[in-house]
Amino acid sequence: MPPALRSEDLLALAEQAARAAGAELLRRAGRPAGVASKSTWTDLVSDADHAAERAIVDTIRAARPHDAVLAEEGGAAPGDSGLRWVVDPLDGTVNYLWGVPHWAVSIAVADGDGTLAGVVHDPTRGETFGAVREGGAWCGGARLRVTRPAGVGEAIVATGFNYLGEERARQAAPLPRVLPAVRDLRRFGAAALDLAWVAAGRIDAYFERGLQEWDWAAGALLVREAGGAVAFLDAAPPRPAGVVAAHPALVAPLRALIGEDGPGPGTGS
Repeated sequence: MPPALRSEDLLALAEQAARAAGAELLRRAGRPAGVASKSTWTDLVSDADHAAERAIVDTIRAARPHDAVLAEEGGAAPGDSGLRWVVDPLDGTVNYLWGVPHWAVSIAVADGDGTLAGVVHDPTRGETFGAVREGGAWCGGARLRVTRPAGVGEAIVATGFNYLGEERARQAAPLPRVLPAVRDLRRFGAAALDLAWVAAGRIDAYFERGLQEWDWAAGALLVREAGGAVAFLDAAPPRPAGVVAAHPALVAPLRALIGEDGPGPGTGS
């Protein structure tokens, strides 16, 4: 791989962009402005989201003007280099707007074979989770490893809920079966951090339908490089696609428990 395309260099650029966005978000925290709804009245965006996205896209395009960019709030740019950046400038917007200190910046970069490098940056805790393909996952100087509970019954499992009321009702349907069968259930409200915390062993598993690529692109790489597996749930209209992430031995039992039986862990991007 040419020096300009080393995964470590791309990771460093992703970290630089994520920290620039994080600084912008911290500066604006507690002073929400320009808040509007998107897909539903519960799906919010603010001036802070847009400012963070501009900081990321400007940083990436200044260093790599020929790369493509896909960003949640519309900051897309074409490219012909063979690399594509997938950006969520503020994962957990509702948490951010309500002053709940659980939100993150997520940036991944992919080539034709999948994700090369990914970063989930948590500005409020000062933590940056990063991974490169076949190079491991890290937070600061600590190597990340997923946990392996004895079984689903020993697992702390995280999930999330859709913005559409009808899908939330479908997501709630298996919970009376799940809750008695696991150690406990968590709903934090930021998919990228949920995946980073699976990679770090802070939670044992995570599942959710209705995610977009920018929600999981960096976090999925973190989980895989920390020894975990990510299974992708195909869309089954009216149900959107989704993911299940955990230690490889836990994915199939968890899928069975939540009623999402299907093929084993996928490779994904």
